[in-house]
Amino acid sequence: MVVDLRSDTVTQPSAAMRAAMQAAPLGDDVFGDDPSVNALQEKIAGMLGFEAALFVPTGTQSNLCAILSHCQRGDEYIVGQMAHCYRWEGGGAAVFGSVQPQPLNHQPDGTLAVAEIEAAIKPDDPHFAITRLLALENTLGGKLLPFGYVQQATQLAQAKGLSRHLDGARLFNAAVAQAALSVRAELVEAAAGTSTGSVRTEVTRDSAVAEARRIAQCFDSVSVCFSKGLGAPVGSALCGSREFIARARRVRKMAGGAMRQSGMLAAAASYALDHHIERLAQDHALARQLADGLAGIEGLHVEAPETNILFVDLSGAARDKSAALLKYLADHGIQATGLYRLRFVTHLDVDAAGVDRAVAAIRQFFHLKG
Repeated sequence: MVVDLRSDTVTQPSAAMRAAMQAAPLGDDVFGDDPSVNALQEKIAGMLGFEAALFVPTGTQSNLCAILSHCQRGDEYIVGQMAHCYRWEGGGAAVFGSVQPQPLNHQPDGTLAVAEIEAAIKPDDPHFAITRLLALENTLGGKLLPFGYVQQATQLAQAKGLSRHLDGARLFNAAVAQAALSVRAELVEAAAGTSTGSVRTEVTRDSAVAEARRIAQCFDSVSVCFSKGLGAPVGSALCGSREFIARARRVRKMAGGAMRQSGMLAAAASYALDHHIERLAQDHALARQLADGLAGIEGLHVEAPETNILFVDLSGAARDKSAALLKYLADHGIQATGLYRLRFVTHLDVDAAGVDRAVAAIRQFFHLKG
């Protein structure tokens, strides 16, 4: 059996999710009468504290709808160099909307320096594009943006008159990681005898949803993917005000994203929201297990994972063997991406045994014992 660590987009719907899809009542979403789509949109908007939401086929389209709904031709948005909506979405905002990106370099923790955000905001001068939007991503490459930073950056944007969009493709991974930090803090307080209430010992669905809402409420719009760690086969949602979503719906139509009997897909996303949020903690634990298993191999620099994405940089003799390593892994039923910087992503179709297989194969390639 293949252990597919290329991405959490490769997940397959479970039997229970397929049953929910089969049982979904259907209508025509272009006419607004698909009950399963409407229920999903109400659910995700309510969870994250927004007035409305729009179900779209992909996260790329969700971000496109967001940027083109916040910005007009000749406007610009401030974004990170490694942000998905800048680097890996085909330049859609510029191509389809004539909206200029203003990319900034990331700090080591994935943030954009607040001072650099402020400096990038253009003055009101006809020589410049009009700065309209700040776009952040959480998680970014598996890194959790510190919540205090998110507040500071978005408050600056708001004070400067900018709209704020979150690419939350893995928002619930971020929320689970943030909830886990709170659990650890409570345990430390309990051990020190300074706790003033009951102490949680694990991340629950309610605590994760609460953290997702806390993050989301720093923004005017949020895009959430259902087809990554949440395990649905297709789909994302864009959340915002009713007026904003009305504009986004028009962009979705122009972009060819208006689907008809899409309730079967929406039902899968609804099932994921009900059943797959808190289990993301398992994926995070497996990424740490993988990192621990690879630690100490000469030529491999293993970044400590914060969520479900692990990066491993190869140097020296290991770098020279990178292509051979990937082929060796593939020959042994382990799939990963990268070359000199390997990327491993854990998800609901990977278990502890699969991680152990991956560790064993890599160690065997380098002639090391397990």
